Amino acid sequence: MAFKPNYNQQRAERDRLKNAKKEEKLKRKQEALAERRGADGELLGEPGSDEQAEPSA
Repeated sequence: MAFKPNYNQQRAERDRLKNAKKEEKLKRKQEALAERRGADGELLGEPGSDEQAEPSA
């Protein structure tokens, strides 16, 4: 006799795999961002980074 399918368990497994994939993608994205950042913590070549030199009115 075959077992009844456990849909909740199957869904939980799919959700776990989906979340793991999202976490891995986010981790890679953050590592790439950290790699692009300079030692001062600002993005290299970021437009508007020279705005700090001008006083705001």
